[in-house]
Amino acid sequence: MTSPDWLESWSTEEGAHRVEMLFAEVFDDGDAPDGVWSAPGRVNLIGEHTDYNAGLCLPTALPHRTYVALRRRDDDVVRLVSAQAPGQEWTTRLADVAPGAVSGWGSYVAGVAWALAQAGHAVPGFDAVVDSCVPFGAGLSSSAALECAVAVALDEVAGLGLAADDAGRAELAAACVRAENEIAGAPTGGLDQAASLRCSEGHALLLDCRPGLSPLESATPVPFDLEAADLTLLVVDTRAEHQLVDGQYAERRATCEKAAELLGLSALREIPARSLPGALDALAPHDPDGVLRRRVQHVVTEIERTAEFADLVRAGRLDDVGPLMLASHASLQLDYEVSARELDLVVEAATRAGALGARMTGGGFGGSAIALVRKDDVDAVVATVQAAFDDAGLRAPGFRLAPPSAPAA
Repeated sequence: MTSPDWLESWSTEEGAHRVEMLFAEVFDDGDAPDGVWSAPGRVNLIGEHTDYNAGLCLPTALPHRTYVALRRRDDDVVRLVSAQAPGQEWTTRLADVAPGAVSGWGSYVAGVAWALAQAGHAVPGFDAVVDSCVPFGAGLSSSAALECAVAVALDEVAGLGLAADDAGRAELAAACVRAENEIAGAPTGGLDQAASLRCSEGHALLLDCRPGLSPLESATPVPFDLEAADLTLLVVDTRAEHQLVDGQYAERRATCEKAAELLGLSALREIPARSLPGALDALAPHDPDGVLRRRVQHVVTEIERTAEFADLVRAGRLDDVGPLMLASHASLQLDYEVSARELDLVVEAATRAGALGARMTGGGFGGSAIALVRKDDVDAVVATVQAAFDDAGLRAPGFRLAPPSAPAA
């Protein structure tokens, strides 16, 4: 068995150097970028597929970030180059950006400018280059990291001032969600963008996704001191790539919306846990195969698990959250049916090797899993997971450490 593949984050200096050098190479007119901005990927500790059901989520920001070197233009042209797509320039005009009008990775970038303009902000054209150590398809929200890095860059070069406080960052996050939903065509909720823009170092962020809440009500920092508890959050990239635009995610969301409509609710968040049996009974006549009821059961119980997890973390009882992580994964596997063979294997192997808890993170259908591990057990957990993949004939996974890190800046 080969040595574990540790996927390290870049330092701020390394990330900035990468995009500055690439900018000078591809835009060789001698003018430097106006600056370099970056935004993190995220892991979700618990609260999966609850954001678009007006529920609770508990993400943290990763140390792994997407970097953008950007220079404003005097016209509305957008020119983009990514280190992940060498030699391919993506170009459009802001006047041509609209739902269904642009495609490819650049739609996530141009979509942010479009959404800010839709919100009434004057946004110029720009030249930009991108490089990232947030991997695509790993369930760690590479798309939100890209959107949010561009959002804080445009915020500064256009003088919007939104990134200066949490209320403004909530507005930037909303623009990034619109970009992903309406321009890129991925029907995600708001978890990823809020995490990338509004998390803080050393904290998880308890997100309440009910519409109409103020920024203060919608996001509450929760101290998440892994060092003090002698714990590590281990992220395992299964390398089973997931896609949020392949129809499965949209199908889950549509099913939840149908269930809420049948129950006369605006969102499944309105079902208290104590009322779940009655709600499931009410759905039975409309649900011959039980799919609606399984989806609702996951959402309602996951929201309750997230609230309990946050309470335990606030109380300093990190050692006690493991069973909630395992219950969350089982619910995602059996009721929501978004897990994958590789994700289940990580959870089983990590737990067998001594992890306090483990679960898939992100939208599912591949991507990454997380494990809460005592520092002294990290090597044993990594070795056991790697051996399990080897025994199953699967491609070797990658490993990341995920201390709760800083937001977009």
